[in-house]
Amino acid sequence: MNLFRHRPVFLPPLALLLAAVGCSSADGDASAAVPSTSAAVTELCRNLDRALPSTVDDLGRRDPSPASALTAGWGNPAIILRCGVERPDRMNDAEADGVEVNGVGWLLEKQSNGSFRLTTALRRAYVEVTIPEDRTADGLAPLVDLAAPIKKAIPEGIAD
Repeated sequence: MNLFRHRPVFLPPLALLLAAVGCSSADGDASAAVPSTSAAVTELCRNLDRALPSTVDDLGRRDPSPASALTAGWGNPAIILRCGVERPDRMNDAEADGVEVNGVGWLLEKQSNGSFRLTTALRRAYVEVTIPEDRTADGLAPLVDLAAPIKKAIPEGIAD
């Protein structure tokens, strides 16, 4: 099994790097596709939903539609979390970028729209967090707020 490159990250330098991405405006309510998962993964995701904070990066919780224990959001434009997503193909690439934030490993993927999609690695369920371009000036700060609940609810291991 190939694992992507995994580097510990210090947030201040990364925040400066991501601040160069720029900003754009976006209005409207967020929506997120609800992942289809096994019963075991759904239970892990429900545990995560109960453990998630009411604020992430000082943004209040504002869940996307449709309502589900497998999705969560904060702010507008929303930082979106989806639990129980499929393993990204990019995790097979030995050259893929990875970061570690407070003991949780993440695959880091910059999207064509300027947002960042991050997916947990080496956990029993894959958790995906999308940080919209308008929120990238804070770097990966949202992951700091999400690390403890993920470590509590999603055990280390390989997802099925």
